[in-house]
Amino acid sequence: MPSSTAPAARRSYGVIGGLGPLASADVFFKLMRSIAGRNMADSADVVFEQHPFKGNHSSTSATTERKLYVFDLIRAFEQRHIDVIVLPCFLSHTFLDELSANTTLPIVDLMAALALHVRSQYPHARRIGVLASDFTREARLFERYFAAPGFEVVYPRPHEGRNLVSEAVYGEQGIKRGQLDGAPLALLRQAAHDLAAQQVDLILPGLTEVALVAHALGTLPAPLVDSNQVYADHIAASHDHLATRPFKLGVVGGVGPAATVDFMQKIVRNTPAARDQDHIKLHVEQNPQIPDRTENLVGDGLDPTIALYATCKKLEDGGADLIAIPCNTAHAYVERIQGSLAIPIVNMLTVTAEAIRTRFAQLTRVGLLATSGTIGSGVYQRELAAHGLAQLVPSPAMQQRVMNAIYGPQGVKAGFTQGQCQDDIRAALDDLVQQGAEVIILGCTELPLLLPSGPWAHQGGSTLTLVDPTETLARRCVAYASATRH
Repeated sequence: MPSSTAPAARRSYGVIGGLGPLASADVFFKLMRSIAGRNMADSADVVFEQHPFKGNHSSTSATTERKLYVFDLIRAFEQRHIDVIVLPCFLSHTFLDELSANTTLPIVDLMAALALHVRSQYPHARRIGVLASDFTREARLFERYFAAPGFEVVYPRPHEGRNLVSEAVYGEQGIKRGQLDGAPLALLRQAAHDLAAQQVDLILPGLTEVALVAHALGTLPAPLVDSNQVYADHIAASHDHLATRPFKLGVVGGVGPAATVDFMQKIVRNTPAARDQDHIKLHVEQNPQIPDRTENLVGDGLDPTIALYATCKKLEDGGADLIAIPCNTAHAYVERIQGSLAIPIVNMLTVTAEAIRTRFAQLTRVGLLATSGTIGSGVYQRELAAHGLAQLVPSPAMQQRVMNAIYGPQGVKAGFTQGQCQDDIRAALDDLVQQGAEVIILGCTELPLLLPSGPWAHQGGSTLTLVDPTETLARRCVAYASATRH
């Protein structure tokens, strides 16, 4: 258990403004004040964003426009790696389920905060008066959270066919137009007195604009709750317990395509899950047009650095927390691009060398089956040497057969897993065994499609261990994802 003096978990909050610019700003101000009052300034970042939203408050088409507006802002916050969404709009909470089902970010439920406040601060309140728009009333938003038989939700009665609350907020001289005193307040007081005549125990705003002027309304016949302050206080008080967006793994795919699918299967297979929702969220950027890494390293092929970097940036922009590249040769370029990325690339070669060292404490030499580009770049040799391991590679003639097994017309990149490619790779395997290798890395992500990892009974009678870096990478990524859930 963490100690009581441990620092609070850092959270970033995205406040969606624009649906009621003045009221949204009021929630933002009250949230900042509540955060400061709890000495949370060092553990909470708050981003407020709004754009003009001119939709009518009640038409069906405007409701669709509102949904898309809110969703687009949530998506923008996802790309900025915001942790939690603050949605200060009652009308938008009528479609909260739709939003939550289509975003990775948790949205703090305004109505849940209000219901908790009522139950804790007004435990004897049963008749709940609500100052709401027609749309929110017809959507029965408050009835969902204050359900019978424990509660009864009451609304102001129409006055000469007018909804006084809607007129106070949306009228020509309404609060949304910047009128924060005079006629709008008189209309709200009239609506509140009608609720009192219906013997309500408590009055709740059903519009954030009503909460904006709550204190200006003065003394009313029944208590009026400042829902904007309640929402802000709930967010600040729940800071350490609020869920954050689920872990997302970004995958640089297409290098090669079959190896990407193989890696994804290994992610699924290594994830402890009892249901679909327990699996890891993946963002795969399948880009087979990334120039061939080996052709660049050993020949005059195009440099893939920009293509790899661009693919990683797309994953970063898509909200990935971590990047995996299921291609051994591509790791020759990782050091070039990592410093310009905001999220880490899990180095498959590093975790493979670590796993071998941990599993085989007395081992001194490791065989490597890989492309000529991987071998020539020295990336595995350096990683193995850092862990006290010497690298063994096939003879030049056998290395040519490895390349044929991978790139040849009957090779695995051409879609073959039987025949000549099997003969070639087994010949190279025999060559490493004759050099004394007992552990051999399948250092090209296509090779596990030809040789299963794990113990391998060699025809000479010895038992080898074939190490699949793709499997090791998948397990490490699953471990990172699991760590974020605890």
